[in-house]
Amino acid sequence: MPKSEVFDKYWREYEDWFFRYDNLYKAELEVIKRLLPPFENALEIGVGTGRFASALGIKVGIEPSTKMASVAKERGVEVIDAVAEELPFEDESFDFVLMVTTVCFVDDVKKSLSEIYRVLKRGGSVIVGFVDRGTPLGKFYLQNRKNSRFYKEAIFFSAKEVEKLLKEAGFRECEALQTLFGDRLQDMKTVIKEGYGEGAFVVFRCKRV
Repeated sequence: MPKSEVFDKYWREYEDWFFRYDNLYKAELEVIKRLLPPFENALEIGVGTGRFASALGIKVGIEPSTKMASVAKERGVEVIDAVAEELPFEDESFDFVLMVTTVCFVDDVKKSLSEIYRVLKRGGSVIVGFVDRGTPLGKFYLQNRKNSRFYKEAIFFSAKEVEKLLKEAGFRECEALQTLFGDRLQDMKTVIKEGYGEGAFVVFRCKRV
């Protein structure tokens, strides 16, 4: 994970994004809901302020930012101070694991996905949502990340790269949906399509077999 100080310091600015672009947040949430598997015991990695976990019924999350974790707790999420590379859970603890806009912030993606695989039950699912580097919005974020408080240390991936990483970690039966079409946040179209390559926000659901 990156240094959490920036998220501690600017968590209100992070939260403000969801109010300013409520339609985009709802579109991202809807894409995840369409791929959401049945679950009883779920975990969100990089739970942030709990925006997704609370809306999806996920009760447990990990988050290194103290300020953001406190907001997530207010939304009813049990938050544990941990990072994706070292999940403090036993093998096969969860039937579903979620990562939303977190894959670009972890220090070691392969180790993080390996840890997710480890804590998932056999037949369990992982959902990974992220901004596709190859889309107009992804390219804009990449080119301007040095001017962003949050994305300064981020590593952006293409959808093909994320799919490859998931498969290398052992995940199978991957499905993908995409939304947020366009190159400016204020003009994004929030339709949902199968696959990837056009929409800025891509969601993969894969299984541990």
